[in-house]
Amino acid sequence: MQFLSRSLLWLVLLFLLGPFVVIVAAGFSAGDTLTFPPQGWSLRWYIKIFTIPEFQHSFVLSVWVGVGATLLALVLGVPVAYAIARYRLPFGETIRTLVSAPLIVPGIIIGLALLRYVVFTLNAPVEITLLLGHTTLLIPYAVRVVSASLDNLRSDIEEAAVLLGRSRLGAFFAVVMPNIRGAILAAFVLSFITSFNQVPVSLFLSGPGVSMLPTQMLWYMEYTYDPSIAALSALLALGAMLMVFLTERLLGLSRYM
Repeated sequence: MQFLSRSLLWLVLLFLLGPFVVIVAAGFSAGDTLTFPPQGWSLRWYIKIFTIPEFQHSFVLSVWVGVGATLLALVLGVPVAYAIARYRLPFGETIRTLVSAPLIVPGIIIGLALLRYVVFTLNAPVEITLLLGHTTLLIPYAVRVVSASLDNLRSDIEEAAVLLGRSRLGAFFAVVMPNIRGAILAAFVLSFITSFNQVPVSLFLSGPGVSMLPTQMLWYMEYTYDPSIAALSALLALGAMLMVFLTERLLGLSRYM
């Protein structure tokens, strides 16, 4: 039984990590086309991705939208999570389900809805449209992660602060916030990674000359099929894995998921 369990474990790891290994190796190819096994070994494609202007501009936009949308989602999501965890709201479970809707509904449907009601109705700049669209997607992550932490935080310590003279808002910042700080940071990392790697919504909300990095990579592959895409994909995957690993080691991300 032990041998079978270990064998299945290694098969699952191979299934999960195999495509990533292929992409990393393809990025080191010395050839001019994306192939595996690599045609020789070279670092030139990993170097080239830093010289492509489209990737540079879309990377800056992805970071700006990711950070901005994550902060907005936390500003909106933390009070919602507090209300769900601390108060007996009418139809509380229904509200919790509705808040989680962007996690359930396919991204292409959300993108189409945002295109209709944000782009066509507000007629806002593309950058603002992307910011609002990604904020909509990230609010459920903020609510779920922070509410999981609040559910495990005893409410009597907050009540004690109120009895000692703190206002309800003052007790929140003095007692609750320090205790859920890890959850907020974990929600920030998870939300940022989700925003940075978002494709369906970004495809609908992008405009001429303005696109997020994942969509720019798709458009780049329509005309160029060199290993630079594999190199960039490997770097993005490594960056995301490193962020999740550090968050797990420092904050215990799995406690909030």
